[in-house]
Amino acid sequence: QVQLVESGGGLVQAGGSLRLSCAASGLTFTMYTMGWFRRAPGKDREFVAGIRWSGGNVNYADSVKGRFTISRDNAKNTVYLQMNSLRPEDTAVYYCAAARNSGTSYEYWGQGTQVTVSS
Repeated sequence: QVQLVESGGGLVQAGGSLRLSCAASGLTFTMYTMGWFRRAPGKDREFVAGIRWSGGNVNYADSVKGRFTISRDNAKNTVYLQMNSLRPEDTAVYYCAAARNSGTSYEYWGQGTQVTVSS
């Protein structure tokens, strides 16, 4: 059974930082591209960042470029999202997801972790 478990969310002031973690189990981690998504209140879920299995190919939503960094530790089956210079508009539930390297869509999702940025 595949499980993705996020942690690290919380309440932070604007300009602050948080690091989210997502621990994966039940899958061969290096066979999956990992991604972070978020859903803000009243809005659709949106892509935040993605990282290929080797960690050498990453991409970001324009809204977080230069502020967020995605990384992974394949030995720990964990993907991270370092979030710096947080803004109130970053407030959302953040989800990690896994997509097969050969696939075109994310098939496994975590339960989400709340990030709240106060102004």
